[in-house]
Amino acid sequence: MENKILLVDDDPDDREILQDAFKTIKAEQMLHFESNGESAIRYIEDQFELGQLPALVVLDMNMPKLSGTQTLRLIRSDSRFEKIPVVIFSTSLNDKEKKECMELGAHSYLIKPIYYNESIETARQFYRIVTNEDPAE
Repeated sequence: MENKILLVDDDPDDREILQDAFKTIKAEQMLHFESNGESAIRYIEDQFELGQLPALVVLDMNMPKLSGTQTLRLIRSDSRFEKIPVVIFSTSLNDKEKKECMELGAHSYLIKPIYYNESIETARQFYRIVTNEDPAE
């Protein structure tokens, strides 16, 4: 398993903010983006064929084609992918949604940051999940 983080989000602004945050912590090479759940599943399957599953999948909740919950359900239902940590990354904290995602096997449920410095901390959190260490400053 290589240290790639698959970020699945249909909002180009959200993708760009996280990409900038990863540049700040000098880890932008870790990111791979997909814009919806269907393309994310295809990417994971393609990576499996290459023997290189993502080290972490970060799913936006509200996406076209497959929602974050639907994508999580598909990942968890496939024994090839069941051990990949999946973080749900949402703009709102809906307790029912959070509970469902955690029951489906999400690693965590995080609220998207409002401020840029919070985005940097979020990037650090994702980095730590993958590497178990703090990023270089």
